[in-house]
Order: sequence, then C-alpha cells, then structure tokens
Amino acid sequence: MAESLLPRVTPTPGALGGVTAAAASQPAPRVSPAGRTTTPRVLSASRCGCPETGNAALEVAPGEEDMSSPNEQEGAEEKPAEGTQADDSSGQESKTSLPKESPTGEEEKEDVEQVETDTESIADDLEEQDDTEVPPKEEKSPEKEEKTISETFFYSYEDIYSRPFVTEDSGIPINLLTLKYSFGYDCIRSVNLMVMDSQSLLYVAGNQVVILDLKTKSQSYLRSSSGGGIGFLAAHPTKQYFAVGEKGEKPNLIIYDYPSLRPYRILRGGTNKGYVFGDFNHTGTLLASIGSSPDYMLTIWDWKQEKIVLRSKAFSQDVYRVTFSPDNEEQLTTAGVGHIRFWKMAHTFTGLKLQGALGRFGKTAVTDIIGYVELPDGKVISGAEWGNLLLWEGGLIKVELCRAGHKPCHNGPVSQIVLDEGELVTVGKDGFIRVWNFEAIDAADSVDETGLLEMEPMNELHVGKNVSLSFMSKIYDCGHPFWYSQGANGTIWKLDLTFSNITHDPECLCTFHSGRIEAMSVSPITYLMATTALDRSVRIYDFISNSQRSEIHFKQGGTALTWAPHVVNPEGGLIAVGFEDGVVRIIEVYDPTGLPTLVGRSNIGNAEINLKQAFKPHTTAVTALAYERNGDILATGSKDKTVFFFAVENEYKPVGFIYVPGPVQALQWSPPSHVASMLLILCENGYVLQVPAPLPEKLDTASTYHIKNLPTQYFHFYSIKSRIKLEEEIALRERKKQEKEKAKLERIIQLQEMGMEVEEEPEEEEPLPPIYIPEEPSPILCGFYSAPGKFWLSLGGYDSGFLYHCAFSSNEHQEDPENRQDEPFEVIPIEDTDDNPIHQISFCTSRLLMFCGMQNGALRVYPLRDKDLSVNTLKEYWSFNVHDNDYGQIRGICCSYDDRFLITCGGDGNIFTFNILSPEDVHKELKAQIPPPRRGLEKEKAAEDIEDPNACNIEEVKQKKEYERIMKEAEDKKSKKREELVALRQEFLFLLQKNQELPKHMQLQREQYEMDRRVFEELNRQTAQRIQLVEKELAWEHEKHLIGLQKLQNWFRDSLEFDTVVVHAIQSNHEISTYRLLAISEKYYQDKERPSWKKTVLKRAWKKTEKKEIVRERK
Repeated sequence: MAESLLPRVTPTPGALGGVTAAAASQPAPRVSPAGRTTTPRVLSASRCGCPETGNAALEVAPGEEDMSSPNEQEGAEEKPAEGTQADDSSGQESKTSLPKESPTGEEEKEDVEQVETDTESIADDLEEQDDTEVPPKEEKSPEKEEKTISETFFYSYEDIYSRPFVTEDSGIPINLLTLKYSFGYDCIRSVNLMVMDSQSLLYVAGNQVVILDLKTKSQSYLRSSSGGGIGFLAAHPTKQYFAVGEKGEKPNLIIYDYPSLRPYRILRGGTNKGYVFGDFNHTGTLLASIGSSPDYMLTIWDWKQEKIVLRSKAFSQDVYRVTFSPDNEEQLTTAGVGHIRFWKMAHTFTGLKLQGALGRFGKTAVTDIIGYVELPDGKVISGAEWGNLLLWEGGLIKVELCRAGHKPCHNGPVSQIVLDEGELVTVGKDGFIRVWNFEAIDAADSVDETGLLEMEPMNELHVGKNVSLSFMSKIYDCGHPFWYSQGANGTIWKLDLTFSNITHDPECLCTFHSGRIEAMSVSPITYLMATTALDRSVRIYDFISNSQRSEIHFKQGGTALTWAPHVVNPEGGLIAVGFEDGVVRIIEVYDPTGLPTLVGRSNIGNAEINLKQAFKPHTTAVTALAYERNGDILATGSKDKTVFFFAVENEYKPVGFIYVPGPVQALQWSPPSHVASMLLILCENGYVLQVPAPLPEKLDTASTYHIKNLPTQYFHFYSIKSRIKLEEEIALRERKKQEKEKAKLERIIQLQEMGMEVEEEPEEEEPLPPIYIPEEPSPILCGFYSAPGKFWLSLGGYDSGFLYHCAFSSNEHQEDPENRQDEPFEVIPIEDTDDNPIHQISFCTSRLLMFCGMQNGALRVYPLRDKDLSVNTLKEYWSFNVHDNDYGQIRGICCSYDDRFLITCGGDGNIFTFNILSPEDVHKELKAQIPPPRRGLEKEKAAEDIEDPNACNIEEVKQKKEYERIMKEAEDKKSKKREELVALRQEFLFLLQKNQELPKHMQLQREQYEMDRRVFEELNRQTAQRIQLVEKELAWEHEKHLIGLQKLQNWFRDSLEFDTVVVHAIQSNHEISTYRLLAISEKYYQDKERPSWKKTVLKRAWKKTEKKEIVRERK
C-alpha cells in the first residue's frame, strides 16, 4: 500500500528533483531583480487561508469560497505562499516565500534579551545551571489567541522546493537538466538513515531527500527549500510525519506528511546557518532541534503551530545530538564535543524555563560523546571514545562499565545506545552490536578507586568484517522486528536481533562508496560509468537501468580513473585506475555470458571485472591519467612530481618519465584539431608545462627511464587579481570624481548667478590599496587547451573568481621555471566565484555546453554559441545546487558518449545522473551493452597484482637492477685482479723456490727482492698530504658540529643536577627511576649573597613606620 502512495520519478523534462510533469507544465518562473527565479503562482492570504505574520486565521475567507480550489473548500489542504522573496542562502537557488509564524522583530529582540544562555568554556561552566525562560508575549485579545493552524492544513510542495537559477533573459530552459537517479550515499553523516515502513528507506543525498523503494530500487526525491543543503532527518513516533532540517541562511525546518510527502509545517527562526539534529518527544507534540556553528541553538518547538516554546544556546562547540527523555518529556539531553548536558523544562513563578547542567567527568578523561540513552529513573548511559560505557547520575559519572579483564565494551567509539524492550543495546564502530542486562547496569556502582565495573554482555552480533556501524532504526515487518543499520563503510544492513534459533543472518541491502568519490569516467561506446574512491573499490554502474553492475576491491584506495578510448579498445572494456600507493592497474569489464560455462561457475548477467595488468610508476598517489589522442601513449601523473609515459600495446610497456616542478593536478592531451600531439601538465603549485609525446625508439632506457632531453615549455602563474581589483578601484574613483566635478561645476554656476563668491575646498584622496601577491601560490584546480600553445586555467585560493587565458612563451631558451613570472593575457570574471571557485570543467561532444563543478557542490552550465569562451558567452548560465553545500565539492563531471546524460560525483559520496533536455519516451529503448570478453580470456592466468604498498616503482626497480649490474661488474673486476695477484704470488713463490735450489754463492739475498724504498716513502708522503688536505677541507664543518654539540650539552646536560636513571627488574616488569633535576644557577647564589634593592627599600620603609609609631606613642 505504501509503495503505491510514494511518488516515483520519471525521466521527464519537468521532473526537476522529484517534481511531477504537471508542475513542470506551469509557466516558467520569473527572474527577480536580485537574480533569483520566483514562481508566478501567488495567492492572497485570505484565499489560501495562510496565517498573517503573528496570528491570522487559517480559515478560508468568507465570500471567497466560490473562488477557492476544491482542496481549499474542504479544509485548505494546500497552503500556497503569500508572495515571493529572494533567499540569500539559496546560493542562486530560487524559492517562494512562505507565511511566517515567527515573532516580529521587537518580539525577537525581547526573546534574545530575556534568554539566559551558556557560552562559557567547560572548565568555567561545570557547576553552572543554564536557565532559559520563555519570553513574555504581548497581550492579545482573546479572539486572536484562539486562532490556531488547522489540522488539515498543508503547504504546496510546488511552491517551496528550490529550483535552478537561470540568468535573466538568457533563454536557457529551466529544465535544461533533470535529475534522473542517485547512485551514492553519504555514509559519513553520523545519522543518515530513516525507516518509515518495511518497504522504504529515506536518506539525505546533497540537496535531496531520497526515498528508496527496497523492492523495486526506484527512487523519489524531495528537494530542499533553499538550496543550501539538508542537515538532518527525524521521524515522528507515529511514522505519520518526518522532519527535514535544512542548511543555509536562516534555514527552514520542514515537517512532511508520510506517505503523501506533502509539506505539513514549516518552522522558521530556529538557527542561523543550519540544523544538525532533531528529535520528537515520545507523544510527538514537541520537537527539539540543534543548530550548527556559530549559534549552536537548542530550540523546543510546538511544531504543529509553528511556534518556538523555548530556546537556548546548547554549548560553545559542536553538538551532535539532542533527545527527549522517553519517560519524562520535560527532560532533554544534548551531547557533542567533550561534553554532555542535561536539560529540564521547569515551571517557575517567572514562567517556563529551560535549565541545563553540564556533566562533570571528574577523574574520567574528557571524551566526545556520540551515543547515549536516557533511563526511566533519570540516569543516562553514554559511550566513550575508548569504547566503555559511562553511567551518569545527578550530572556525575557514577560508574564506568567495561568487560572482564578491563577490556572495553567496544573496540572504538560507541555510536548509539538503545533501550529496547527492557534490554540495553549498544552499537559500536567496531561492527559489534551487544545486548546488556539493563537492570544490572541501572543498579551498578563502583567497587574500587578505579571507578570501573566489569560486566559481560548477554548477547552480541558481529555484523561483518571491516564493518563500522553508525546508526540503526527498528521497524516491524509482518509482525517480526527488524533493525535497519547504517554502516560507515557505505553499507545499509537489515539485522535480526532476536538471538533465537531462527534468527536471520545480517543482510546487506545496499552497498555504496564510502567517503568522497575520487574519480569517475564513462564508457566511450555505451551507458556505463566507472568510479573509484579511497574505500579501495572500483564500481561499474549502468545509468540506464539505474543499477550497479559490478565491483572489485584492492589493497589500496583509488585516486584516479579513466576509461580507455575507442581507438585503444574498440569493445570499450578497458579502464586504467590509479591508486594511492602509486600503482596503476589496467582492468577490463566484460559480459561473463560470453564465456563458455565451466564446472562450478554460473554465468550470470551482471558484468565482471578482470585485472589485466598492474605496474607501479610512482611512489605516492596517482592523481591523473590521460590517453594520447591516437591511443599510442598513456601518461600518468602523481603527487611525487613525476609524469610517466607508457606505450599502449597488448601489455603496457614503460617509455620513460620526466620531473615536474610540483604535484600533478591534471593531464590533458591536445585535441585532434591541433597539429602536434602535446601534453598539458597542470601542477598544484601554479606551474603549467607542455611536452610532446616521447618517441620510444629514440630513448635510451638501458640505465634509467628518466627522459632528460624532452623539449619542455613552462608557464609559472603570477597573480594579477590584485592589479585587476586596483584597476577597477581606480576606474570607480575616476567615475565618482567626474560626477563630483560635474556637480561642483553646476554648484559654482548657481553661486555665480546669485552673485556669491566661490571658495574651493581642497579634497584629500584616500591612498590606493597596494598590490598584493600571495606568499603561497594559489592552487591550480583545472584547465584545458583553447588553441595550440594556449590554455584556460581555474585557480583556487586568492586568485579564484576568474578564468585565466594563458599562453606558453615562444622563446626557445626557457629560463629556470622557479624564476619565471608569467601572466595571463586575458581574464574572464565569473559571477559568484570569489569564495566558490570552479573545480571541474567538462564539455559535451559538440562543445556547445560547458559544465562546471563548483566548490559548494553546485552544477553550472554555460551555453557556448561560438564554441569559444568570451566575456559575453560566460555571462549567462544555468545553476543548480545538487551536492552538499559544505563538503560536496564536485570531483568529476562526465557526459555520456551521445550527450544524452550528465553524471556528477562529489566529496559527499553522492553520484547523480541527469537527463539533458530529452523527452520522456526517448530513453525507453536505450540499453547499456556490456563489452564481450576477449578471446581466450578464460584460459589466461590471473595477472600478478602488486599488493605491497611499499613495493619499488618502475624506476626504482630499474635503478636497483642498474646498481646490481654495476656492482656485479665491480665484483668481476675485483675477482679478475685477485686472480692476477694470485698468479703473481704463485710466480714469486716459484722464483723463491728456484733461488733456494741454487748454490749458496749464487742465491739472491732477500733484500734484493724488495723494491726501492724511496718508492714507499713517496707513497706515504703523498698519503699524509692527502689526509692533511681533507682535514683542512672539513675543518669548518668539524668546528661547526663541535660547537653545536657543546651548545646541546650546555643546554640539556650541564643544566642538570642529576639525569634520569631507570633500573629495570630482571624477573618482573617493575622498574624504578630517578627524577630529572635541574641544577640551581650561579646567579641564584650570587643574588642570595647580595641583598637586593627591593629588600633594602622595604627595610627602610619598615624602619620609618616603626619610628612614626614610637613618636605617636610618646605623644
């Protein structure tokens, strides 16, 4: 039943983030003067029954029933907006303003003045009670006080969801791109899973809430209202509603009805920048929310009436969670960085107050608290970073719980604690779920001075190897309880915690990349894409059927990826992947149904991945991969400041490498329109290089792969942004000066006509700001060729905000790259990019559209009428916030081979596919074709992989072999000399024997065999001279190190009275040591013997005082 009620996304031009085709058929939104689109549909408050600001009635105005829609006549089930307004937090997103329930400006000021908040540090606030009371309301007439929001009142989703921004009068269709599917999952969020029924899962993906149908794997979407992102999801206890806390400037907190997904209530004014967590009380009448930095505001809502009941600053650092006590709804708990806080709503003679007391850790080390649970008797159990459980009572730690042998309850932080049906369940980052005796824990008390109490769990479940659990939620499926759990490694699990004979094994429902997506590429011939991340996996997706086809895991995380072009592999099955340990692996994707069926293997329809070759050209992470346009060369770049070239054959063979001035950011080969095949190398530290493709036959790689004579052109970016700003300031001042001169001249003429004298007053001009050049060069983020020898750059840091057109110098004799200062010859300012630079730039096949991925996760599209960039072509654009605005920087943008689809991946772990201006029925016949396997693949041996991250790279192997060759030659030469010496020695002995055989008078004396002594004396003299020469050369270094050693001894050794001496026991682990005592300085003894001037002055003062007292006594 729930499945039929969930709206499904169909790939229609109007399906913008879950918008139905009917919504898309409405008139195009207007563009406000502020540059934001607004919907043309505006109804009056009396027509729609909207409340006025403060306390207007929510009924349909009398006399207008005939003009209302059927829904309005039946109780105003939809709540259209009062008007339109621009929202600064939208980041170029558009939305319609909504009726406000928040107090007026004066009332809000009174709220702030009368709320007592806690902003002190932990140390100063351990014993402080934070009292926050409800600000008194202005007296209202009884008639106004009785008016409330109707239970059947709903907003219209079409009026609140954020739409793309389109430049005014640009003619760009607002449905240029429409969201098709979301493949990623933001598992880094501590709580990003909500279960409303047994068929659907809800989670946040950038600026969308995804409703995933577990049976059909289809998705529905809810867009954020401001485009600033989404902070949290929270389900109502009845599962009839759920809350979505957003991010941005003055974000909304929207309550949706389930399963209709209609906006039911919109809460405003709860925080300044974004919500991080929210929780309903047990009865569902109140909602508590926590804001992010800078206010960290705790707000209690009467959410059905859209009113704030109480609010207070929760803490001065990050707060992770807030929850109501299930047994006492007047008590709450918040926890976060280094603290836990216990709140209560107290009725006092001055009104309702929110009182908060910080928990005192005492002897226990201060810890961040992620998971905790309130007990029925008011105690609280929380987890610690080291895995133990802390039992809190009265704001103090009563006891710390551990397992036998002082083992921690979990090997790592405790992410969640649940009290379920009388049992205490803990969820750990170590992948274990443990069930504890609740009664024993509730009555626990410390037994010794350590404050530790040992206890063993009653049951435990190990979900899986390398599984890290963050959160789980309970749901009943056909009367049987199940838990859906979020894994921090990109998984969603279905768990059975009944611990009986019929308990089901853990079931992994979904698997995604964990963490940010590092690289992405699409197939050149079909609708497949490949992605990789630091979770050590490479995944293949079919973005027509919206499914994952295959995945493969390695020992290290992936950092770069590119799909081999058609000229390299006509079947389209080869992918080159770079990893963080410097290894490059060539993998091939194929359809296993094309292989002959072997015993023990079933050929299923999904794709399979085979490792074809692995080699290690670099010592650190591979950051870029690029195939030459003819497919003959593969270039790889790395953070180790090298670029390696490989000859592309059936087996990739190394050609050589070059050193570059900085870590490689990107590589791009010149397009086919250029005559010569050149490689553009972008370095992070502002260097750009251009080199031709090396010719393997002209290189000598006998001793090294280093290419020393490859022609290289350098470009060292020199910042000109400060000069541009200065020129703009000068032009602005000149315009103002001309206006002043004109006004002054008119005034002089008027005064002269009146016969009055004119006195000129000298004007002092403010000095112009100096030219600023950043000390550290701005990082190059991306770039591409524009013409032979010319290229465009996008930079971050200080130099963001422009696209820079640069060119290599034509001078053949290039000077030292470090001394170069090259400036771009053309700049194009890009709107709203001073703090939001372009990180990725991609083009469609026809180059009529330029796609830009922004740092804040937004996607921009620039139509290029003449296929070239200019100031005029980049004035008009289409922008849509899709990824998370805080950490969803777009890491990759790719078009499908036929320009029908666009895919983006981001730092938030999300992967989105979009339709590019294509009608609904076009894609019905499309299907992704998996490449067939190579002939003889089943008979090939498995390729040898490189699993050791410390393995030598190709050049190191070459140098090692060269060293071994040189050493072998040296040893051969030595052995040959030794053989010659042995032969000479044997000959000498033979001569000695012959001499002995001669008659005595004919024998030579022993001295006659020796050489001239003067030869030995000369050799000794030369040796002594060489020794003296070396001593003279090293004299300065010797003295330098001697003085340094003496200084170290004076500072660390001579200043000690006694150094540390440790004595270890032989038969035990005991040890005893002395203290490291500093010696008393000589100055202390000198000052001790010599009286100081302070003592002399004090003695004199005392004597004068004594004399005065004696005189007084005598009088």
